[in-house]
Amino acid sequence: MPGKNLSRDEAQERAGILSVDAYEVHLDVTGAPDAAEPTFRSTTTIRFRCTEPGATSFADLLATGVRAVTLNGRELDPAVVFDGARVALPDLAAENLLVVDADCAYSRTGEGLHRFTDPADGETYLYTHYEPAEARRVFANFEQPDLKAPYRFTVTAPAAWDVYANGATDSVTENGAAKVWRFLETKPISTYLTAVVAGPYHVARDQWSRKLADGSTLEIPLAATCRKSLAPYFDADEIFTVTKQGLDFFHDEFDFPYPFGKYDQCFVPEYNIGAMENPGCVTFREEYVFRSKVTEAAYEARANVILHEMAHMWFGDLVTMKWWDDLWLKESFADFMGSFALAEATKYQASWVTFANQRKAWAYRQDQYPTTHPITADIRDVEDAKLNFDGITYAKGASVLKQLVAYAGREAFFEGARRYFKAHAFGNTVLGDLLEVLAVTSGRGEQAMADWSRAWLQTAGVNALTPQLTVDAEGRITELAVLQDGETLRPHRVAVGLYDRQPDGALVRTARAELDVTGARTPVAELAGRPRPALVLVNDDDLTYCKIRFDADSLATLRSSLGDIEDTLARALVWSACWNLTRDGLLPARDYLDLVLQFAGRESDIGVLQTLHTQAKGALDVFVDPDYRAEGARLLADCALRELLVAAPGSDHQLAWARFLAHTAVQDSELQLLEGLLAGTARIDGLDVDQDLRWVLWTALAAAGRATVEQLDAELKRDNTASGSQKATQALAARPTAEAKAAAWSAVVDDDSLPNAMVGAQTAGFAQPDQRELTAPYTARYFELLETVWAERSIEIAIRFVGGFFPRLQTDDATLAATDAWLADRPQAAPALRRLVLECRDELARALRAQAADRG
Repeated sequence: MPGKNLSRDEAQERAGILSVDAYEVHLDVTGAPDAAEPTFRSTTTIRFRCTEPGATSFADLLATGVRAVTLNGRELDPAVVFDGARVALPDLAAENLLVVDADCAYSRTGEGLHRFTDPADGETYLYTHYEPAEARRVFANFEQPDLKAPYRFTVTAPAAWDVYANGATDSVTENGAAKVWRFLETKPISTYLTAVVAGPYHVARDQWSRKLADGSTLEIPLAATCRKSLAPYFDADEIFTVTKQGLDFFHDEFDFPYPFGKYDQCFVPEYNIGAMENPGCVTFREEYVFRSKVTEAAYEARANVILHEMAHMWFGDLVTMKWWDDLWLKESFADFMGSFALAEATKYQASWVTFANQRKAWAYRQDQYPTTHPITADIRDVEDAKLNFDGITYAKGASVLKQLVAYAGREAFFEGARRYFKAHAFGNTVLGDLLEVLAVTSGRGEQAMADWSRAWLQTAGVNALTPQLTVDAEGRITELAVLQDGETLRPHRVAVGLYDRQPDGALVRTARAELDVTGARTPVAELAGRPRPALVLVNDDDLTYCKIRFDADSLATLRSSLGDIEDTLARALVWSACWNLTRDGLLPARDYLDLVLQFAGRESDIGVLQTLHTQAKGALDVFVDPDYRAEGARLLADCALRELLVAAPGSDHQLAWARFLAHTAVQDSELQLLEGLLAGTARIDGLDVDQDLRWVLWTALAAAGRATVEQLDAELKRDNTASGSQKATQALAARPTAEAKAAAWSAVVDDDSLPNAMVGAQTAGFAQPDQRELTAPYTARYFELLETVWAERSIEIAIRFVGGFFPRLQTDDATLAATDAWLADRPQAAPALRRLVLECRDELARALRAQAADRG
């Protein structure tokens, strides 16, 4: 479609001549409950100025049809000015008034205005999601972040519905079988941040207030919504508690009152991401409404997301990046502030353990792809932008900011943020704007901040830090140095910890030195003369972003005593380091599994334990020598069953081990236990086999060929919900038959109306580790279809196809050769598509290297 992929050059040219004064958007969604009605009416009025009268520009719009276009009172022929993606705007005046009356399509992909009908009660729900550039699916606009403007929304909806938008409700009037909702004008915001949520949502309300320095009181109405059928499970009080804690924290630290009036948090179905920071109307995936028992780690993760999105109200909404090159200016800060606020303002005190163990694992993986990029990236167009919501922009950026706080000091960092907000409120910024204030508040100066930026923000890749020790005849350290490798050597603020065994057997830190590591080798003079410890931990306390390596003696200690490390964060860092060694082929995968088998049962942090489960299963599936898979699977399943039976009844650990058993069960006795738990003929004290756990068990049995279509249909009747429908689809696709694989493939490939959530369910069920022979024939079909799917489907669905159907479990040279052939034959394929395939290829090649290392 011409012009659909907006480029940075086009956006810069447009911003060079246009500025926007205001939008008025009227959406008529009264027909939404009728599934046969594919479109809604969208009428947009834009007031904008042009510095070059007589120039031609364009507005963005993805619509099924345009009824009328009026520019400065002139009626323009839609057939002439609208090409399906853009509205041409000829002969602009200094001051302009544009009115576009269009019919836009309801979405089933989570992009634009998404429509969902609840199978539980037949109710219809709508919500919008735009980032980075999908607001044009809902109303005509200038779809780029630096053309900010105030918005006034009007929505005509069925009378029984409620409607939410960025602004507070101004008025609601009856209009026959409908109501017209008018909302107050917003502050200037970017197109991708606007939002509308509509439907018969259940709502809970609360209030937060704060006395300001000038003596006035800031009062913020709070709302939290979910679908009516989820209302019995909606713990709004807990959501409001975290929300208020966050508002307290950010007001204390940022010294800039929340600027967007109200604070609604809407939990919506079939959401593509975790949440979106629409000012005044934040949207979340409704999986954060827990209808079954989950572990404390799930509540912590939700609280982190709530605070992440709240941080965006300042970093991203109040002050917005000029173009997607500086996406990190909002996402890195929000990712960092989510963990920071969680640790300082809520009951979730272990957030930095989670950050070290989970978020940074995402960054390390992303940063080793051939497609890695600096934190400040080169974003050529909005397709590039879509793919840069990745582990670099989020987790690596947050890790670097964590180090910046250690480098510059906490107060200097927050004072810089305060000045940044005041200087650029409701505007747009680039990297230099932030560095300018941090240079002053940190006292480091412009040159030091520029050097730091070049090393950390403008280069790609991850360094490895390794301790090097020399010891005298008496066993004392004569020299300890930190070795740094990597393409770019960076300054690291690190702590080096020495750990020794105590009389009770615990490994505890006995000495610590904090220093700046620079260059290839940095001595740690402070620790010379001490007895040689059992373990040397570089990057203790997780101050910097690096891969931790070990000297030979320390690694030997970990093989025998990893579980004896007393400190939770230190233990999490060691687990993370061992996983990186495994991924890099430096630790045989079966040795990593041995560590899990020995010590996972002693892991006290539930989030770390669940990560170990995921990583151990991943190592078994693709990293171990194929000849060892059966033995490794048996050992993991035995471990899972053993730990399940000894876990405290009703505990989070018990639930985690039950789920892990379902994922690893291979022997008949284990599968019979799963069947018994479902049937009620087997019971484990304290284990509640609730609906979500039932689906985990059914999916495992389906993959093992021990669940029939009739049984899965019966379970779906028992759980006739949105979640139940997705889980049933996944279980059906997981069955070990050629017919099941063909049906899953066809559902995605042959039906472009399949919703985003169902595409994900089909691909998740399709690929099963013990079914490689069944899915192998689809490798050639996959590569044949890649470009067609990319061209014909929305980018969200195309991304799910590329990643979901890539033959990642076909870990052999033939699959790698097929991937290489596709890449070699299609140098002109869409850059974003090539990037995804390159990343899949890298994971496959890494798996082959790990298998070779595991064979010895």
